[in-house]
This record gives sequence, C-alpha cells and structure tokens, in this order.
Amino acid sequence: MKKLTIKKIALRAILPLSIFASCDYLDVVPPEQPETKDTMVDATDAVNFINSCYIAVESCAPFVYSTYEWSADESVDPPLWNGDNQKTAWNLWSSTNAGGYWDGYYNYNGHCHMFLNILEENNPRGATEADKARWKSEAEFLKAYYHSRLLAMYGPIPIVDQRLPQSTMPEDMPGRSHYDYVVDYIVKKLDDAAPNLPAVGNADDWGRATSTAAKAIKGRVLLYAASDLWNGKFPYPDWKNTNYETPGYGKELVSHTYDSQKWQRALDANLDALQYAENEGGRSLVDMNNLPRTLTDVPNPYIPGLDTSTPEGKEFAKRVLMLRSIPNSDENDGNKEIIWGVFMQGKDGDRQWINFATWPKRILQYNNNWIDGWCAISPTLYSAEHFYTKEGKLPEKDPEFSQKNEWFASASLSDRQEVIKLNVNREPRFYANLSFDGDDYSPIMCDGSPLRINLRDGNKQGYNPELFNRDYTVTGYISKKYTAPEIRISSVTGKDNRKNYAKPLFRLAELYLNVAECYAALGDNKNAIKYLNPIRKRAGIPELTESDVTGDMSMMDWVRNERFVELWGEGHRFYDVRRWMIAPKVLRAGVREGLNVQGAGMNPSFSDLNQRTVVNQQFQWSNRMYLWPIKSDEIYNNPQLVQAPEY
Repeated sequence: MKKLTIKKIALRAILPLSIFASCDYLDVVPPEQPETKDTMVDATDAVNFINSCYIAVESCAPFVYSTYEWSADESVDPPLWNGDNQKTAWNLWSSTNAGGYWDGYYNYNGHCHMFLNILEENNPRGATEADKARWKSEAEFLKAYYHSRLLAMYGPIPIVDQRLPQSTMPEDMPGRSHYDYVVDYIVKKLDDAAPNLPAVGNADDWGRATSTAAKAIKGRVLLYAASDLWNGKFPYPDWKNTNYETPGYGKELVSHTYDSQKWQRALDANLDALQYAENEGGRSLVDMNNLPRTLTDVPNPYIPGLDTSTPEGKEFAKRVLMLRSIPNSDENDGNKEIIWGVFMQGKDGDRQWINFATWPKRILQYNNNWIDGWCAISPTLYSAEHFYTKEGKLPEKDPEFSQKNEWFASASLSDRQEVIKLNVNREPRFYANLSFDGDDYSPIMCDGSPLRINLRDGNKQGYNPELFNRDYTVTGYISKKYTAPEIRISSVTGKDNRKNYAKPLFRLAELYLNVAECYAALGDNKNAIKYLNPIRKRAGIPELTESDVTGDMSMMDWVRNERFVELWGEGHRFYDVRRWMIAPKVLRAGVREGLNVQGAGMNPSFSDLNQRTVVNQQFQWSNRMYLWPIKSDEIYNNPQLVQAPEY
C-alpha cells in the first residue's frame, strides 16, 4: 500500500519560506509572488501541493507524547521533562509564552487558501474537472478541520476563509466569532466538501480526506458544541468582544442558555456518520473475527492469575493482542476501524515520538550497552482504577473484586509475588494498555522472549537516579499504547522490527461512543446502552443492561468511563474533561496518584513501593485553563481580538 506522505514537498518551489515563517494567524501574503505561477503546472504538481496542505495534521497530532493533550489525568511524565504537556498541567501558559496550535493551524489554513487561488488561476495541465473538484474539497475539508481543532483549544476563534492583502486595515481584520457561528461555519464546510470526496481512500492516497472523515469530524464538532461548557454553563458570562461583532450575535461570544436541540443535532450527525462509515465507507470494528493482521506468530501474553493454556485463557490472551493491535495497524493490515489517520514522519516517524517515550528502561543489551526506552509516559492510578474488572465494572464497585484496602497487597501468585491485587482479574483493555511490576511488557520484545518488568531493581526498570535522573516511571505503571505486540529487538544487531503504522485521528469506536453520549444526554438510556454494548462486547466484558444504570452509576457515568477506557491515550481526554466541566475535579492539585516510586528510593521493599502516593508535581487547575491564551503580539497587532478570560 502506498500512503500519503505528509511532508514539506519541495516547499521552496511552491512558496516563499517567508510565508511559513510568519507568526501572523492571517497568513498575510506579500503581493509579489513570481514563483506561484509555476507551482501548479500539471496534475502532479497539484497533488504535491494539496499533499503539503496536510502538514499541520501531522505536526499538531494529538497523540505525540509531549503535546498538550497528554496533560490530562491519564498519565504523567518525569518532572525533569518539562514538556508542553507539563506546562499545561502546571498552569504555566500565559499571553507572553503562549503555546498551542494557533500558528500551525492558521498558517496551513492560509496554505489551503493559496492552493485554491493558484488552482483557479493556473488550471493545471492534465487535471480533469473531477480532479479539481476533489482537490478543492480537500482544501475546504482541511480548513474546516483546522478551524475545528482551533475551536476545541481556544473556544470562539476568528474565521479566516480567504486571503487578506497586506493592505488590510486593522479594523477590517476578523476578531473572534461567536462559538456557535464558528460551529455552523465548520459544519457547512464539511457538508459542502463531502460530496466530492471519496468515501474511503484507495491504496495510492490513503490518509487524504474522505467523505467518511468529513461526516465524522462534523459529528465530533457538534458533540463538543452540545456539551456543558458550550451549552449554557460557560463560566465567564461577561466575556464578550470589545469591537468585533458576529453576524446575528453582536459582540456575544458564547451562548449562556441550555439548548437541548444541540444534543439532537449532534445525535443526528453522529448517527448519519456512523451509518455512512459502516456502509459507504466500509468501516467496521476490529474484533476477534476481523483481526487487522495475523498474530499467530505472537505467543499468548502473560496475564496475571490466568492460565492461558485453557480455552478461556487462550481467548482472553488473544483478545488482549487484538485490542493492542488496533492503534498499531492500518488499512494495509486490514484494519477497517480507522476512519482517518496520519503517518508520523518527523524524527523517524513514530520510532521517536511514540515508542521511545513509552518503552521501559533496560530492555536488552547490544554490544555491552543497554537498549533503553525513555519510560516517560506513566499511567496514573486513576487510569489503573478506571479500567474495568473482568466483570465489566469499576474495581471499587465490583463486589467480586478485591477490597480497596487490599489493592496494594500481593496477589500471592506462585510465580510472581510482586504483582498486586489491583492488577489481577482486570478486563483485556487493561492488559493491552498498561504494564506494571511483574508484568511482561511485550511477549517477544527481547530476542523473541518477554520483557519482564522489575520495578524493585534499580539496575532494571526500577528507580535509579544515579543512572536515570530524567527517565523513569513516576507512577509504577508503564504505557503499552502504540507498541505493537509483535515488536522484537535483536541483541545481535541492536535493531528492531517496528513499522510506521498510521495513528488514528478518528476511528469507528468514537462514533459509537458519540452516539451513546447523545442518547444519554437526551435521557434515552435504552439506545445509549445499545451503542455502548458493541464496544464492551468487543472488549470482552459483559454487556450493559438498564438495571446497571443506578444512582451510583448513571448512564452518563457509564458513557464517560467507557470513553475514557476505549480511547485512552489517543488525545481525547484533554478535551473531554473540559467540555464536561469535570476538569476542576479531576485535574486539580493532589489527585494525580501513583505508587511510591521515588519516595521508596532505590531497590525498595514490596511494601515501600506499593503505597498510594500523590505525584509530587505542581499540578493545579484554574478555570482559565478551559481556554488557551492568544499570544500578546497577536492581540497587539489586531485590535479586533480579545484575550481569553483571566490571561
């Protein structure tokens, strides 16, 4: 399979570099562009140009380990990393040091404008009308997607739908538009683009825009718009524009009245997207009868307390491998669940960005030197405690699971006394995503043998500041996300067999969860359960019934936790806790916990290590963190812009 390679394809031949060096979100282009007339001579040039419009899809991907999306309560990093995710969780951003995606998305939104203008002017040789219609729709799709990502991070944003000349007066620059107005703009862009896009990519252009992806993104945008933060509960009722007015809304930026029709609109869009994805788009959930690739060469992974030689044990272990393979496979492997994904190209693709960040220390030796991961993405106890038990319940609410006051005691397994009770009798997704003391990180990682995690040995994966003062698990858990189960490293060559799989930006499971959430918000528990159960069934846990919905666990509680588990580590949680307005509870100081890794010191005893411990970092929550600040120079240069509240 060929794939869309999102990289800067001869940008010097396409556009002056100054365009991309600009920090101006309007991407104002100098009037003299002698090079542009030669940038789209024929159809090949046009395809290269439109491919380059996708660059911000990769460069601002939500699953790169140090991005803002990894600042939620799923995991923490070692303190010395000081990445953007930590600055986010520590509330260190301001108008003077503002991070975020402002420049990236607006600059490449401008790149799309440039493409459309040149396409219109040049009429490239060999391009059919159908070709041009598709390319135009791709550019409009990307403009919608870039605006949707900006909207999720910054709230009400300026709509930039055309090139503006350098002579544009300050009073004619766009300011923030009302949130609902931006939503309508994005939805219309996607609706208009979809008819001229293929339902699914082919072998030559996988990764480009499709009508299935357009419908899915529309569903996500409307789901966010119906959620608490943007549907009557925005915490800053007096936040308005000073000068700029949105047509039909005046200076208002956010509606402060609940509207149930927003949920109905979101439901209709997500149902349509789901039906379209499964029919025209040919998408389907990966399951035990629809594996993305053959895993017969991978032995059953270790599952604590489970005999994987029995039929039941074999089925459970195979399901763990299947679940682990979903984000580590793509269309070429037969993975029909991914609606839209991206191949990471920077820094040798996902070899650096994803795998090294998650892999443990001291994997194996090559030429008398250790091959190490960075062991940096440390799942929190919140994560460990919110994956379900094998009975499909939260550990705290499962009467058949061990008592909470016993979770950190040894499970008394004859072969692995170091495994604690919390890590036994859990659902398959727990073992697919999280690793822990006494676990086998991957079945054949070390010359075809498992890598067994030992957190009480400082010369293995345990805490050892003399060797690794920067890279270590902070919580006693290690992420397996994005590590394929067939990963194998050779001590003879020092090389591994990793492949650069497309990482999912949108997969079918999200649409099921979106539909379920809409039904739950509208009070329709029966249908909410109907759309949650395919996800639970695929995970190998009991399906929900209406009797499971109680005062102790509401329908929305089930939906939210299922979303947390199923989409763990894929960049959703950051936005979910904000739109649900539960961030003050789950992101505040003192709630991110792990085991006593650092406090126990080197080579600790079992009891010293296995204690619930607050992660010692400056986590905090302020309501201003619902939105990102705009850089102060942008505010200065454009009098139409107003800053986010409290920045």
